[in-house]
Amino acid sequence: MMGNPNSEEKRLQEEMLETILLGERVIKMAEEGESSKVDCRELGRKVQVVCDNLRSVVRVVSGGQCVNERPIRRIVGEVSKNLERTLALVRKCKKHGGVLRQVFSMTTTADFRKVWSLLESSIGDMVWLLSILDSKEGTNVSLPPIASNDPILAWVWSLTYTLQLGQPKDRADAATELGSLARDNERTKFIILEEGGVPPLLKLLKEPSSPDAQVAAANALSTITTNQDRVVHFIVDSHAVPSIVQVLADSPMRVRVSVANLVSSLVDQHVHAREEFVRANVTRPLVSLLSVDTVLSDPMSVRASLHSLVLNLSNVCLATSDGSIRPSTHHRRDKDKDFESPDLLNKLKISCAKALWKLSKHCLLSCKKITETKGLLCLAKIIESQTGELQFNCLMAVMEISAVAESNADLRRTAFKRTAPAAKAVLDQLLRVAPEETDPSLQIPAIKAIGSLARNFSGKVPEVLGPLVAQLGNRDVDVASEAAIALGKFVCPDNYNCIDHSKAILELDGIPKLMTLLQKNDRQQVHGLKLLCYLALNVGNSKILEQERALNTLERFARPVQAHYPDLKDLLEKAMHHLTLYQPGAQLHRQPLGL
Repeated sequence: MMGNPNSEEKRLQEEMLETILLGERVIKMAEEGESSKVDCRELGRKVQVVCDNLRSVVRVVSGGQCVNERPIRRIVGEVSKNLERTLALVRKCKKHGGVLRQVFSMTTTADFRKVWSLLESSIGDMVWLLSILDSKEGTNVSLPPIASNDPILAWVWSLTYTLQLGQPKDRADAATELGSLARDNERTKFIILEEGGVPPLLKLLKEPSSPDAQVAAANALSTITTNQDRVVHFIVDSHAVPSIVQVLADSPMRVRVSVANLVSSLVDQHVHAREEFVRANVTRPLVSLLSVDTVLSDPMSVRASLHSLVLNLSNVCLATSDGSIRPSTHHRRDKDKDFESPDLLNKLKISCAKALWKLSKHCLLSCKKITETKGLLCLAKIIESQTGELQFNCLMAVMEISAVAESNADLRRTAFKRTAPAAKAVLDQLLRVAPEETDPSLQIPAIKAIGSLARNFSGKVPEVLGPLVAQLGNRDVDVASEAAIALGKFVCPDNYNCIDHSKAILELDGIPKLMTLLQKNDRQQVHGLKLLCYLALNVGNSKILEQERALNTLERFARPVQAHYPDLKDLLEKAMHHLTLYQPGAQLHRQPLGL
């Protein structure tokens, strides 16, 4: 694992000094050798070259430059082992008493050749290391002997040193190359972390002098962190989150796009990362940037809240009189040039919306922050006015916030209070998207969000239930299944208004559509059957249930479904028993489910 500055490991200089002293012992003993004198002297000269190279590395490391210690430690450790082998060999060349001891201390030409080869490898490693540390030309593509069996090590080491010591363009190229290497396989991502490649990328990300390098660093980190919890933990534990948020809040637009993508990658994998970013107030710049050029309703209140919001972001954007957010005259330079590109602005919004979506997943604190910063109103407006990936990301964000609100009554009552402008705007868009869109990837999150908010609706609400009931007959079985799941949340026993909602579903001709759904395939049966069971328990005396042969349907599907979902047995039994109370003669023919 990469060296921790707070660990009890030896200081690198001390480690190299010990290796140099070991080399001096080898040289002295080689000079004192009484057998194989010529070979011993040659080994001594070779060891002298190794020691000279070690001293050169010590001077570089002691010169105040911040360099990655991992490759140096690896190479010095290998050099030390080779010197130990050399010492053992030259020790045998000293005069020993007794014939038997002389026999056991005999050396061969093969022994010298092997040690000679090891010293050559050590010199090659040291020369490669010095060429990297002294290079002003960017990445060294040569291969040191220590990495002959694993060339990726040399690439990572070389690129890491270029990140730390190279010129701005070389550093940007090195970050891009690291990202490309990481894209190849998961092992490379692990090596980049282990060999010290992440800290210089984080440092490069924070340097405003080269936006190109910042973009390359953010993109590389996004790739390296994908499916790598250890990298995410390392970044969070390194206290890099506040710095990432600061770069997002105060950088050119093209940098912000990449940083927002990095935030998405980090928070998508671990709740710990989500919480750290929320504590660093990442929702503020994300909502602010998503609101750029978006006209919001209720302009007076929005102008006041968002104006104070954006002022906290170093005056990057200002709220205008129509309730939209536009770039301020402050912070000119290439930031304003970025705003002149509609494509770049659209990419920025897409990235910010995705980050908000990933932040909201299973994170109550994040959802509260988003709703407190007019985030819901902004998401609703974009869902209404935009299409494609931006609209999708905003829908997914609303879906995740709604899912958290489903299990948190306080958030549900405050953020989704039906009389609140933001909540009304969101619900209007959900009820529009669910029936009007033809793309299942848009319909499904809208339907899920409505279902998550089921407890917010009292009495009969046909305007809410109607779009869901209509989707029970959707040709896409996934959309129809999600509609059944959502309706199930309206009529389940946990919902105080389940009776009224059940009556409304019957009045909207939901039963025939539900029966059609149950005929489609096995994958959808469990959701449809649960909905039918709830309806049977709530409005079992309805004639439409008898006309549509609901009892027969439950009996037909009960056993095969129970085989895969045994926890549904009690619900099915209760529903069928309830229906038999209202259907004459049903008790005479019905067999218990367990038989």
